[in-house]
Amino acid sequence: MTFKHFFALRFKNTLPSTSLTIAGAFTLLLACIASPTVSHAAEIGVTENAIVVGGVLDLKGQSRGLGIGMKTGIEAAFKGQEIQGKRIQYVTLNDSYTPSITEKSTRQLIDEGIFAMLGNVGTPTAKVSLPLLAEANVPAVGFFTGAGLLRPGKGNVVNYRASYIQEAASVINQAISNGVKATEICAYVQNDAYGMAGVQGIKMALAKQPRTRKIIKALDQLLAKEGENPERNNIGPVGVYQRNTLSSRAGYDSLKQWEQQQNTECKLVVSVGTYNAIGRFAGYSRYKDNDWMISAVSFTGADNLKTVLSEFGVTDRIIITQVVPELDSSLAIVRHARRDLGDRFGYVSLEGYIVGKMFLHALGQIDGDITRDKFLAVIQGKQFKVDGLALSFSRSNQGSDLVTMTYFSDNEFTQMAYSDWQ
Repeated sequence: MTFKHFFALRFKNTLPSTSLTIAGAFTLLLACIASPTVSHAAEIGVTENAIVVGGVLDLKGQSRGLGIGMKTGIEAAFKGQEIQGKRIQYVTLNDSYTPSITEKSTRQLIDEGIFAMLGNVGTPTAKVSLPLLAEANVPAVGFFTGAGLLRPGKGNVVNYRASYIQEAASVINQAISNGVKATEICAYVQNDAYGMAGVQGIKMALAKQPRTRKIIKALDQLLAKEGENPERNNIGPVGVYQRNTLSSRAGYDSLKQWEQQQNTECKLVVSVGTYNAIGRFAGYSRYKDNDWMISAVSFTGADNLKTVLSEFGVTDRIIITQVVPELDSSLAIVRHARRDLGDRFGYVSLEGYIVGKMFLHALGQIDGDITRDKFLAVIQGKQFKVDGLALSFSRSNQGSDLVTMTYFSDNEFTQMAYSDWQ
């Protein structure tokens, strides 16, 4: 860039349009540099009165209950809060759980200037947004997914929740300790990065059990498939369904074929999908007289799932692993969430609330100007509590390893008991 070009850009709103000599230009430029009123530009997304953060979530699609829950929780955490006299402005866009829309919406928020991206929902959507955020140096905080691609993830990723591998291992280990054989564990998953993250967790848990070599080989074959919605049914103890569709039959038939081929029974079906799809799968399996115990990971969303289960007459034998404290916990952060969320309080909105409070806590530890680097520095490698909830980033970019198990009975999810396995 030439000096005249630089000068014209820097002073075009303060000087008349007459021609200037080089000497005059230098005089004005040096005066500007020497002036004590000139300061460095503020961090992107930080204004005099606000810190602007973004979120790209499913607010209108088939998984909108998850996006709305996260958004509701984060907004409740931010309400009335200020950091250094600046309010937290949460700007959200819908992606209907569709990666092509996620990409467009992510670019839009980056272009508009956000400090961080907070609470995004989903694995296939995170797969396309993380590289864009990394390129723009925008931190990705508290995404609603336990997929391995965020651990550590591309760019500056800060996770709250336990991983899908930990969730799958928890339910499988408890099933085996209650008499279920490794050969009696099957899966029903979404046929994309989210579902495959779950299959990877199932594989790792089963690999520790005896006589599972044949199962592991089948899972490896299934995981090796590439492309959008490849054929993964009828390969192993897994049934799949296509994202944003609700048909259960092909995945169900895949599991029945496995049972027949291996002369076994799927006593536990570990599902990794959305609440509409998993609820309908449970209803279809009961309609076909299969009393499988069906587990779901936290992403499925207990509050929305129980509505679908009730619609299809499913009353029990459904497990959901959770990555937040019990809803009746006496922890301060849970009590505050119950108070601030009212009748919107649930597992998903609680996670959103925790993510929002974690973000506020980190901002509140910053000394001086608020920057992305300072924000990350007060989290990375640190241990701290947020309203009584212990978080540790000393070993990884994931703050919590908490996994609990809840069981569906009497139209409610409650803490699972040993007797529920019987």
